[in-house]
Amino acid sequence: MNQPVRITTPFTRETTAAEVADGIDLTGRRAVVTGGASGIGVETARALASAGAEVTLAVRNVEAGERTAADITATTGNPHVLVAPIELADRASVAAFANAWQGPLHILVNNAGVMAEPLNRTPEGWEHQFATNHLGHFGLALGLHDALSEAGNARIVSVSSSAHLRSPVVFDDIHFENREYEPWSAYGQSKTANVLFAVEATKRWAADGITANALMPGGIRTNLQRHQEGNPEFRTLMDSYSWKTTEQGAATSVFVAVSPLLEGIGGRYFEDVAEAGPHVPPGNTGVADYALDPEAAARLWDVSQEMLAR
Repeated sequence: MNQPVRITTPFTRETTAAEVADGIDLTGRRAVVTGGASGIGVETARALASAGAEVTLAVRNVEAGERTAADITATTGNPHVLVAPIELADRASVAAFANAWQGPLHILVNNAGVMAEPLNRTPEGWEHQFATNHLGHFGLALGLHDALSEAGNARIVSVSSSAHLRSPVVFDDIHFENREYEPWSAYGQSKTANVLFAVEATKRWAADGITANALMPGGIRTNLQRHQEGNPEFRTLMDSYSWKTTEQGAATSVFVAVSPLLEGIGGRYFEDVAEAGPHVPPGNTGVADYALDPEAAARLWDVSQEMLAR
């Protein structure tokens, strides 16, 4: 059986989102960026707006979203930058956002997330990182499926992380009910779920003209790291790591969202603006086999639907 050809590009880890979007015309296209008011979400939204898309920032803090929208409009000249509230860990909030959406949706960027936080549970008892990073985005995509299908050739961008290498989805105890909670394992599990979602969404929805791909944006100093400020091990890492700017960090998200190279292609994992190869220990790059496992992807989809239906 022939393996798909890995997608390579002339871009590098230093490439910016604006450089990826240069020459792309998104006039008439509509995009949603979750977490679009901070970090790489801002620069992802800015690059899409600069290419002419109507962009909706789906955010927890509407005031921050409005400030960001005004800034993006000022820098791009695109007045079609909108703001809508969403709390990904709240099923009712996710449903309200999806139900309020009207018309086609061409690009859904599942960008928002929380990282390595202390143990926190939703009212349902779900572990908060899994609930936010995976279940919220999963529910949002389900709710927007018809809008994505209406668009034709729609793309879902699933922002994962190299932290997926820390843990597969532990189906026997996803929510840390019977094992000791460990923030990075919980985060890693949720980021693996982001990749598995892209695999299964493409399998189920490609016939509807919808594809999904996952990506690692790179290490960027953002508010995402707020829960690690007192961690000496993380401070050491912060000092030694080769960090990207937010403009560079958004580049792979924008590439997955708009590149002609990905027309009709889904279920893959990208980093540094190109498709990643298999993970080779002890490195911190590439994609783990378990994150692309079609059986795990199908199982996660079913389990996630069951959780949201309770």
